[in-house]
Amino acid sequence: MDAAPPAAVGICGLWKRFGQQVAVAGVDLEIPAGSFFGLVGPNGAGKTTTLSMATGLLRPDHGTVLVHGADVWRDPVAVKAGIGILPEGLRMFERLSGRELLQYGGRLRGLPAAEVDRRADELLRVLGLDGAGGRLVADYSTGMRKKVGLAAALLHNPRVLFLDEPFEGVDPVSAQTVRGVLKRYAASGGTVVLSSHVMELVEQLCDRVAVMNAGRVVARGPLDEVRGGRSLHEAFLDLVGARDDGAGASLGWLGARPGDAR
Repeated sequence: MDAAPPAAVGICGLWKRFGQQVAVAGVDLEIPAGSFFGLVGPNGAGKTTTLSMATGLLRPDHGTVLVHGADVWRDPVAVKAGIGILPEGLRMFERLSGRELLQYGGRLRGLPAAEVDRRADELLRVLGLDGAGGRLVADYSTGMRKKVGLAAALLHNPRVLFLDEPFEGVDPVSAQTVRGVLKRYAASGGTVVLSSHVMELVEQLCDRVAVMNAGRVVARGPLDEVRGGRSLHEAFLDLVGARDDGAGASLGWLGARPGDAR
């Protein structure tokens, strides 16, 4: 019997500490090739730290990450050639135009100039940036930066795409465009690993999900299995232990004005 092909991403025993603060505490995840995988959790849960370690941007204290069987830290060149990354707080070359940014990234990855130009023009058009391709990135809005960052991550046709809060600051029209591009990428066999706070978005896009809280994975698996007959939002609140803390009852003064009837 033939061995099963390796998962697109295999994360085993991942730990990261910053001083006395444990950011990620023994995360294990297996992300099947061709899946659209959502990583969700409250602020400070360790999502961004996990993705940073999974993509070689941050060295873990312990643990391993394999991308299509290659170790992120032992074989970084091979891994980074096959992944695309849209990190949170993406920094770009401000004095390049959007088209120049894509041309630079494509040539840096060894693509022929003519092919880079063809792909860059197509990505700019599909993402609604064709009219802004000649403008400096410094003049781009937050949403435009997200879209050109996504274009840069897709330009070399990676096998795995890592996205950290890709819809933050993106208007609804642009978000719809980005969703369409990501769905097409996943349908063609690519693997998407997406971190987001927007549960409705994860439900619309993802077929598998992991919920993180306090540096640990508290649930993982197919979307319907994790939801358990509820919305993902409801399941998420239960999984991370979010409850009404009675703050409304203790803020009776809020909004009250002198002379208001009591």
